[in-house]
Amino acid sequence: MMNSAYRSVHLTASRLINPNPISSSLLHLLPLYSCTHAAPPRSSPLRRRFLATPSSSSFYIPMAAGDDQVPPPESHLLEKQFESFRVQLEESAALREQIRAVVMEIESATRLIQANLLLVHQSRPIPEIIEKAKEKIDDLKKFYGRLAEILQKCPGQYYRYHGDWRSETQAVVSQLAFMHWLETGTLLVHAEAEAKLGLNSLEFGLETEDYLTGICFMSNDLPRYVVNRVTAGDYDCPRKVMNFLTDLHAAFRMLNLRNDFLRKKFDSMKYDLRRVEEVYYDVKIRGLISGEDPPPPNVQAQS
Repeated sequence: MMNSAYRSVHLTASRLINPNPISSSLLHLLPLYSCTHAAPPRSSPLRRRFLATPSSSSFYIPMAAGDDQVPPPESHLLEKQFESFRVQLEESAALREQIRAVVMEIESATRLIQANLLLVHQSRPIPEIIEKAKEKIDDLKKFYGRLAEILQKCPGQYYRYHGDWRSETQAVVSQLAFMHWLETGTLLVHAEAEAKLGLNSLEFGLETEDYLTGICFMSNDLPRYVVNRVTAGDYDCPRKVMNFLTDLHAAFRMLNLRNDFLRKKFDSMKYDLRRVEEVYYDVKIRGLISGEDPPPPNVQAQS
């Protein structure tokens, strides 16, 4: 009796919720539950599918690479790149060793030239000193020729290795310019310096900054030379050196030099000129110079 009443209530509630009436033939199949029992949790079709086939929906965790696993293509590219770097560095190191061996010979020849030129401060005969110093110029030309041959192995890499002989070349230009001034009283120009060393401006030339720095080094030797010449009785030497340094300093002021090593060496030329001027003024005040200074060449030409 109680079951039939409960069935009628359940049928009335179902009709209110669902307008399509449930067939009475299926009504007897509905399970009868007591109000005190809770409905069991229903599992969705997706959950049943996930639980039924866990391998198709689980995350893939790669295992650690074993010894027999093939490396990715990026590893081969990285290894190939650094292998080429290793070859390049070894070739560059071998080339630098060859360059350094020649540069050491250039440095040795330059020291011998400088040792000979130092004798001019002892009032030795200048032609004899210069003749002995010139014997090493042919050696310098041979050494720079060997450098050019080495650089032919790496075309286009001149400025990469230029720093290996830069300071030695500046010292060579300084000695050559000093010898040229002792002979002629004029400045050794850039083209003459290249010709003395057998350099070709197209393939292996004398850099402009190296030439200018060498000229600045040369000016550092002139104040000492002036003092020693005056001590030896050559009172006209300060005037000649002063005129030369004045013209050279004025020519350098035409250049727009950066704040680098060349600019610092050019600033030192100003102090060299001041020292020579002091010697010249001292000699002139003491009356050791006979007569007035000769006028400039253009004034003589006009007169």
